[in-house]
Parts: sequence; C-alpha cells; structure tokens
Amino acid sequence: MPTRTHYIGIDNGVSGSLGILGPQLTVFHRTPVHKERSYTKDEKNISRVDVVELRKLLTGYPEDTLVLVERPMVNPRRFAASLSAVRALEATLIVLEECNYFIRYVDSKEWQSVLLPKIVGSDELKAASLKLGTEMFPGQKFKSDADSLLMAHWARSADF
Repeated sequence: MPTRTHYIGIDNGVSGSLGILGPQLTVFHRTPVHKERSYTKDEKNISRVDVVELRKLLTGYPEDTLVLVERPMVNPRRFAASLSAVRALEATLIVLEECNYFIRYVDSKEWQSVLLPKIVGSDELKAASLKLGTEMFPGQKFKSDADSLLMAHWARSADF
C-alpha cells in the first residue's frame, strides 16, 4: 500500500503535460501555455507556462502529494530549446512551492528503464509511451505521449 495518496508527474516544458494519480483519480492535462512577444529583439512570439491555469490544475491535493518533475533538457547546442525548458521549469516550481508539495527531480531514463525497457530513440520512446499510456489509462486523451501519467504511475508503484 503506497504511503502517499497522490502522485503528480510533470513532463517539463511548454509542450509537456501533467499526470495526476490519486485513490479514485486519474487526470492528464497538457501543460497550460500562452503565447506572447519574445523578450528578445527578434519579432517573434514565444510560448510560456500559464501559471494562473497551472495553479488551478495543481491546487487542492493533500500535503503528502509527491510531485515528480522531469529534469529540463539543457544543451548548449540547443540554446533556444534549453532556455524554453528552464523558463518552464522555473514557472512550474514557483507554483509547486506555493502548493507546498514534496518535489523530486527525475531523469526520463529512470522511469523509462522500468516502464519502457529496451526502447531506444526519441521517436520510438514517444510512440511506446503513447501506446502504454493508452493501454493503462484508456479514458485519457493523449496527444503525442503519456509521459507524465507514466511517471506518476512509476512513482506510485515504487512507493516513493
């Protein structure tokens, strides 16, 4: 029997998702975002985490809730993507700190090695995540993968 009642998996980033598992609860949400003008000199828009909507999605769970946050991709060769990932992480952390949940960072390989063993390559992992998520959580609507719910399931199974 798990020692916690609720587990939240967060696939970090503006194209990520939130998966929430509780005793009688299974929820999957895309990370809420909004677009706004870039803070750089370039005439372009960027996506940012909508913290007001994120707060609504994450508020109200018991204090024993464990939140797993996937570490952001930080790669100097992918500077713009790294900046986006770090901005998303900071916005998410601010909301989580307000909720006072216990936060544990995970590398994707930690949970993938258990739930998606022997799958290699980003495209193959996304397809395998979508397939497994659809099988395990048939009532949920996934877009490209089920990573956040699979992370929450992995944490609940491991009883962190």
